Amino acid sequence: MYTDPTKQERLSYYLGFSQSELEQKGAFFTAREISQQPDLWIKTWKLVASQKDNLVSFLSEAFAHDSLSVILTGAGTSAYIGDVLQGPFQKNTGRQTIAIPTTDMISHPAHYFNANTNLLISFARSGDSPESVAALQLADVFSKKTYHLIITCNPKGKLALSKETANSRVMVFLLPPEADDQSLAMTGSFTSMLLAGLLISRIREIQELEQQVLRLSDYANNILHNYREKLREAAKLGFERAIFLGSGPLRSVANESDLKVQEMTDGKVICKFDSFLGFRHGPKAVINPYTLMVYLFSNDKYVYQYERDLIKAIEAGEKGLFSIGVTETRNSDVNMDLLIVLSEDGNKVDEEFLSVCSVLPAQILGFYKSLEFGLKPDSPSKNATITRVVKGVVIYPFSGNGKRTGK
Repeated sequence: MYTDPTKQERLSYYLGFSQSELEQKGAFFTAREISQQPDLWIKTWKLVASQKDNLVSFLSEAFAHDSLSVILTGAGTSAYIGDVLQGPFQKNTGRQTIAIPTTDMISHPAHYFNANTNLLISFARSGDSPESVAALQLADVFSKKTYHLIITCNPKGKLALSKETANSRVMVFLLPPEADDQSLAMTGSFTSMLLAGLLISRIREIQELEQQVLRLSDYANNILHNYREKLREAAKLGFERAIFLGSGPLRSVANESDLKVQEMTDGKVICKFDSFLGFRHGPKAVINPYTLMVYLFSNDKYVYQYERDLIKAIEAGEKGLFSIGVTETRNSDVNMDLLIVLSEDGNKVDEEFLSVCSVLPAQILGFYKSLEFGLKPDSPSKNATITRVVKGVVIYPFSGNGKRTGK
């Protein structure tokens, strides 16, 4: 079982390397940001809990409108947060909820905004993506009334400081400082913003949810200290493709997982994602002898039946080079080359909370695979094809007819 290292050990080593080694490899920020997530999630819960009254008041005013539509938005990894949250947020609040990336919203705003009232929940690590501020402005063009909840990691970002935020219908929720990742790949920023979104969707239960967050922290420590070296060995394998599968909220976590490995390897490993059921309908053809298969299992027994059947179907054909399974409790009826078991004591969290920690193996795998390729995980893109904050996006004045959609 996981044994908590001393404070000094945690300060000196991340993912098996000393700080000086990591700095030489251009990997310090990524390693630290991956490793500090168990503590960051607890800090995130405390911060949400401390803001309970403000959040309840803000959401109550927005939810008082019967015509309200909830829109979850962001760009890139921040957009995937909305994808993960869409189902749980709608289930938990009982309000119609959609997830639309800002990169779609600013080109076709008339397709998405309710003509009457919207709650636009924006997720942003830096808050400096041009699309993020543009989305705030367009929401007010296409809707009679828009409430804005901005969940961001950077208090100095354009989104947090935009003049549009000086409004009683706008609330800015800032994550702990550690969530503002300095490396290219979003790791702690993704999981902490996702956790904040889940907690806010159940804000009236925030005290009861503390135990679930503590379990998530334990799960992450288990991965970091008991499976880290196994993931490092897996990263040494000669896979050229990686496929990530998940169901429900974990499908979008699979999407974020594939992005993490692809980003940190500078595209040298081509990645895909899908749902377990969706993978049968054509995408299964991509499996070849150089493919890494990663399965993110649900803890819902009903859902797991479909996942188990897909595993059996794959085992009957091309299985790929290596398989990794991430499961909350041990499954004896599936065969994996590496099975990551989150809970050895039978404790469980609600399925939606698994989305927070199930991305961690892909973050670790991408980190080690980046080093295997001789890249610098903090800035793996040799030709600056991708950057920490997207550059070169021009926001054009909207020239449409401004016709509102909706009821």
